[in-house]
Amino acid sequence: MSQLDAFLAGERHDDVALFLTDEYLDSQGKLPKLGETVDSGYVLVVPGDDGRRAFAAGTGMDAMEFARGAMDSRGHISRDLDGGECPEAGAADGPAETDAADGEISGAHDVEFIFAFSEAQNEEVGGLYARGAVIHAYAHCACGASYSDKWVVGEETETGVQPGGSEPIEGTE
Repeated sequence: MSQLDAFLAGERHDDVALFLTDEYLDSQGKLPKLGETVDSGYVLVVPGDDGRRAFAAGTGMDAMEFARGAMDSRGHISRDLDGGECPEAGAADGPAETDAADGEISGAHDVEFIFAFSEAQNEEVGGLYARGAVIHAYAHCACGASYSDKWVVGEETETGVQPGGSEPIEGTE
């Protein structure tokens, strides 16, 4: 099992995952291409403190400040952490362009990078956390918008913001 697969399975709570597109890495040139290659870039899974430093080096932003700001807006983030759907797409600039091959929004609303971490199941907290491990993901779009999503591992299609949606289907748990 790859580090990314283990992270997505909720087995690496001390690590963070970082996704950066090929274009963003090429334009920033601050992080070596060390992660797992995905269609549109690279996903790195690294220990938490190292990951936050790598995020800062690769984006110029503090990871936790970025996450706090992204929580103000919800949008769908791919469950493989390799893209998403910007909630600003189509809001001010007309209909979003969709790639017919994969259904992803493209162009001005492409995800540039994603920061993610997971939390273990915690029945005392309740809500989503009682259902299982939760992945928190925060994305930054080429248009400048940032947004967040979270879902329960193993319930990816029953929790979080789903493709084409703007609110989590389970409510505000």
